[in-house]
Amino acid sequence: MTTESFLRSGSVISRWTITTDGHRAYPEAVEGAFGMDVDYAMLIKLYGAPSDRPDTRYSPAACIGTPTGILSGNPDRKHISTSYAERQNLNPRMGVRRFTRLTNAFSKKFENHAAMVAIHSVYYNFARIHKTLRCTPAQESGLSDHVWSLEEIVQMADNYMPKPSKRGPYKKSVA
Repeated sequence: MTTESFLRSGSVISRWTITTDGHRAYPEAVEGAFGMDVDYAMLIKLYGAPSDRPDTRYSPAACIGTPTGILSGNPDRKHISTSYAERQNLNPRMGVRRFTRLTNAFSKKFENHAAMVAIHSVYYNFARIHKTLRCTPAQESGLSDHVWSLEEIVQMADNYMPKPSKRGPYKKSVA
């Protein structure tokens, strides 16, 4: 998905542009999720035969072409790219250790994992200044007028969480 569409007040203010790779399941999934109300293109990367040279044995094959096809709507050809989605996948994998198996931080409960993904998303978009933007993505899109502090993020999370209920009476166990 491109950054052309922003969420403001809970509604999309422009059409979504979606680009997928050539996996056969994607056209049906995109149509099922969005209908024909999106600009949808498919980009397929073609790779050349691997080289027999020993110094390139473990190197990936060279990309020799990227044919594109428009499946619905009228996507802007200069924005047909899977790089947007790949970058969105890479950022949490590199920044959140909970995505890494076999570490102490690996999430064992779905609720804890979802909470960490939410915290990372808020931090990434509201508190982290991006080098290319020279501000946060939330500031760039007009969703915020300042860089959020970690204290603001914690306060927002505290306000969102339900208040703990009063515990029931203590019951002695029969042993």
